Amino acid sequence: MSNPFFDRNPAFAEGTTATATRTPAGYPTMPGYQPGYQGQPQTGYGPYGYQPGYQGRQYPQPGQGDGQQVGQQYGPHNGQQFGPVGPQQLAGLEAQYGAPAATNVDRGRMTYDDVIVRTAVMFGIIVLVGGVSWVLATRPATFSLGVGMMVIGCFGALILGLVNSFKKVPSPALILTYAVFEGMMLGALSGIMEMAFPGIVMQAVVGTVATFGVMLAAYTIGGFRLSGKAQKILLIAMGGYLVFSLVNFFLMVTGLVSDPWGLRGVTVMGIPLGLIIGGVAVVMAAFSLVMDFDSIQRGVERGLPTRYAWAGAFGLTVTIVWLYVEILRILAILRGDD
Repeated sequence: MSNPFFDRNPAFAEGTTATATRTPAGYPTMPGYQPGYQGQPQTGYGPYGYQPGYQGRQYPQPGQGDGQQVGQQYGPHNGQQFGPVGPQQLAGLEAQYGAPAATNVDRGRMTYDDVIVRTAVMFGIIVLVGGVSWVLATRPATFSLGVGMMVIGCFGALILGLVNSFKKVPSPALILTYAVFEGMMLGALSGIMEMAFPGIVMQAVVGTVATFGVMLAAYTIGGFRLSGKAQKILLIAMGGYLVFSLVNFFLMVTGLVSDPWGLRGVTVMGIPLGLIIGGVAVVMAAFSLVMDFDSIQRGVERGLPTRYAWAGAFGLTVTIVWLYVEILRILAILRGDD
């Protein structure tokens, strides 16, 4: 169990799939692996491919004969006559045996570098498109156009986010299109916030990067993990937060709540509700990063095809964007009370 996107994708999910994709010794399986054959004789062969009837075969001792004699003394096998094995062929076989083991890259499997590169591509698109919507939203002549891009980007990112989450096999085109819509929304939103509260965007970026770095260090160096029970509680809390956000958005759009932040502007013992909920959301996003790291590591260990690196990049981008928006909102509420 992890980020809802990774949970819906059986390639990253835990449970029976994880068990089925490992050998009894605990190693990741390769395509075509079938459990239950270790030590069982196949038709006409004993364990380990041994075939009876060759006990009396005489082989040349070291220093006796050459490669041609070796090939001739092996004789026919299953009705086929092997040709002579010369020194060049023997040298080639020795070179193959001495070559390093194939890596995930050699086998066309997902690696951490693949996820990093694709995540960088997605954020590059978000920054480029976001720069355009930022400029449009911060100029009086094009302000309405910038706001329109923000609204379109918000709905487009929401729809494509759901579509990509339910796809079993990742689609790079849909994932990159999601990044375009996300850039339209984030750029205009950040530009409007920066006009109202100068310097707030840089503060939010620094806070996001710092949180990401701390959680990555806790995962890789400190071995921080979430238990299964903690993950279930977190997912329930994330579902409740989603419902609250949708209800709050509806109240703001319909004008039933006059505060610019909707229900987030309501004070509880003098503290805006948005600060309390925002703080909880930041904690949830930070813990979600840990589960994202775990899902990506599981995908690499299972040797998923390289295509699934796009899925890892998408899930990680969604969480980072969520974290940035929550920090930006918290800072705006704090700055608005000054």
